[in-house]
Formats: sequence, C-alpha cells, structure tokens
Amino acid sequence: MTKNKSLYHLVLAGVLCAVGIVVPMFMPKVVLGPMSFTLASHVAIFLAMFISPAVAVAVCIGTTLGFFFTTPAIIALRAASHIIFALLGAWYLRRHPDVIEKPVSSICFNVVIALIHAAAEVIIVSPFFFAGSLFKPEQLANGFVMSVVLLVGLGTAIHSMIDYTISILIWKPVSLTLRKSAKTA
Repeated sequence: MTKNKSLYHLVLAGVLCAVGIVVPMFMPKVVLGPMSFTLASHVAIFLAMFISPAVAVAVCIGTTLGFFFTTPAIIALRAASHIIFALLGAWYLRRHPDVIEKPVSSICFNVVIALIHAAAEVIIVSPFFFAGSLFKPEQLANGFVMSVVLLVGLGTAIHSMIDYTISILIWKPVSLTLRKSAKTA
C-alpha cells in the first residue's frame, strides 16, 4: 500500500471512529431490561468494513476505547466484540466485493454477519448473567434463554441487520465519492 493510501485510510478510520463515538450520544435508544440498542450505532463499523479489514479493526478499537471511557464495562466489552464480525466481514468483502451490490447476496451477508455479531455479544454477556452482576433478580428468573439468548442475541441480530441496511443506503452514494478521492490520494 502506498504512503498516501495508508494516510487516506487512517483519516477515514479516524472520521469513522468519531462518528461511531458520537452517534450513540444523539440517536434514539431502545432500552429493554438491562440492554440498550441505539439506532445506527454500528453504521461506522459497517462503513469501515466496506473499506478494508484494517480500517474495520481500527474503527472497532477506536469506538471501543470511546465506550470504555463513557459507558459501563459491559457495553464497552460488547463494543469490543464487534472486532470479530467486522474483521470477518471485511475479509469476506475483500475477496467478494460485489456482494453488497447484489440484493440477495447482500441480504445473505447481512444475516450471517448479524448472527456472528449476536453470538459474540451473547458470549460477552453470558458471564455477567451467571455472575448475577448485570441482571435484576426478576430478569434472572426469566432464565438464560429469555434474558440472554433472546434479548441479547435476537435483539442484537435484528439491531445489526437494521444498522447494516442503513449503512448500505449511506455507502452506495458515498462510495462513489471515496473512489474518486482515493484515485487522487
């Protein structure tokens, strides 16, 4: 990679980190028990994933650091788990860049990434459930399947798919501009 392209990707990663940290401050939240889902909170990560694996990792690390300074540990750890789906997705897109251009392929990719995303967050939240440190007694009574698998897992999968869809709507026009500016970088 040329020096200019590396700098270009560094700047894009920085901007997306900032977006990823700021979006949760202003976007609507849905709070269900101990979990909160913020609309468009994954958009910066998906956009980074569309650019490159390195940018995806950088944005995941940057947003996670932002969350560690501003949110409870469980939310920051959930943010840290995003590196898994972002890196896997970015690697796949590197090899199959036309996936996001084809509606059926894009939907399938979205579902698979959402399932990976949800599984990672369930793994992060599970120890907190079993330690009893995150959930209220009445939520513990609902059981692991209801509280963690459905609330966290299914909720995260749906949230991820919505944010991916928003990202695609943003990416299509923005990618044209990025391609033009990358040629001059």
